[in-house]
Amino acid sequence: MSNKIQKSDAEWRQQLTPEQYRVTREKGTEPPFSGDHQVGDEHGIYHCVCCGAALFENERKFEAGCGWPSFDRPLAEAAVDEHYDDSHAMRRIEVVCSRCDAHLGHVFPDGPKETTGLRYCINSVSLDFHPGE
Repeated sequence: MSNKIQKSDAEWRQQLTPEQYRVTREKGTEPPFSGDHQVGDEHGIYHCVCCGAALFENERKFEAGCGWPSFDRPLAEAAVDEHYDDSHAMRRIEVVCSRCDAHLGHVFPDGPKETTGLRYCINSVSLDFHPGE
């Protein structure tokens, strides 16, 4: 995606809370069940907490029981980038914001079979919900 947002470490630290910085810029993970993991029927869009890019629709959120917000797909294919992540002695697929490279979470092939079969397991601190969008 063109128009990549790049900021210095100091700029990100000034903009984000310590937990948002740890998760989005240092590829951390928030504790399970610590953030917004509840499924609701309110219409809205989840945006990247770092750059404001639209990432996920609330209507695509589902209860996975894992303790993190789970979606069956991003808002648009171009909204996120996916990379192999071999950390923690396992191979996973990392999901990052395509606009600013913020770490969002990981995608797994154990989502709802009636839709995409995917589970985008996303840290709630990396998201900013805009109801009614």
